[in-house]
Amino acid sequence: MNINLKISKNNMKNISLSLLSVVIAVIVLFPLYWIIVTSLKTEQEIFKINPSIFPHTFNLKSYFVQMKNGDFNMFRSFGNSLVISITAMLISVTLSVPASYSLARFTFKGKRICILTFLITQMLPVSVILTPMFIMFKNIHLLNNQVSAIIADATIGIPFSILILINYFATIPKELEDAALIDGCTRFSSFIRIFVPIAFPGVVVCAIFSFLYAWGDLVYGMTFIQDQKLRPITAGIFNFMGQYGTTWSYLAAFAVVTIIPVVIIFVFMQKYIISGLINGAVKG
Repeated sequence: MNINLKISKNNMKNISLSLLSVVIAVIVLFPLYWIIVTSLKTEQEIFKINPSIFPHTFNLKSYFVQMKNGDFNMFRSFGNSLVISITAMLISVTLSVPASYSLARFTFKGKRICILTFLITQMLPVSVILTPMFIMFKNIHLLNNQVSAIIADATIGIPFSILILINYFATIPKELEDAALIDGCTRFSSFIRIFVPIAFPGVVVCAIFSFLYAWGDLVYGMTFIQDQKLRPITAGIFNFMGQYGTTWSYLAAFAVVTIIPVVIIFVFMQKYIISGLINGAVKG
């Protein structure tokens, strides 16, 4: 009798937690659903006094009209964001992996100051470093060029990646490195063949977050790039919020296209993200 009662209590607890999870999921995902629905509505239906949960007529004009050549071409802006984000990600990973390996495996003067500097850069707001970057890019004639946005976005991804990867490289046994050296590997080849594969989950996490930082950037893209044809898709969304009103269907369509890469990354790379962050936390 007591066992059955205990089982029924556990079942009730599981059912309650499941229902709570469903309610939280609905609350969290409803804004995403509303953006998608809004992008499929006409402007008249969007501003109805009693808003509809489903669009009465599917309006794809918000998507098709932005395929034409013009200042607000959605897919050109999407391509600009891809170029900026992927390049910034590659720079961040390429520089942060050897830098974190050096900080983790070597002892040298000023090592703690280096790590502290990377930590401080994560605490600085974008507004603090925006003006010095603008002056620097202006002096080297990189304004109105995607290279300026790429470099600026990489400065966000590099410190984060280094701080994450230090824990991975620091906890790899020294005996493994010594065995590789005895077998004829150089320090560089042991780094490529042994350390990088072991730290691969952390590298994937750093690559994902560096990409997402650059993909979601608005300030750098708006400040350093004045030509609309070169701006990322986040700046394109901002342009629909005009002085004389907002074209909500167009803005929602831009937002839907913007979140597609983010959704794809979290659906297919969720395993790497969770394992990479957990392993880095445990190893630290």
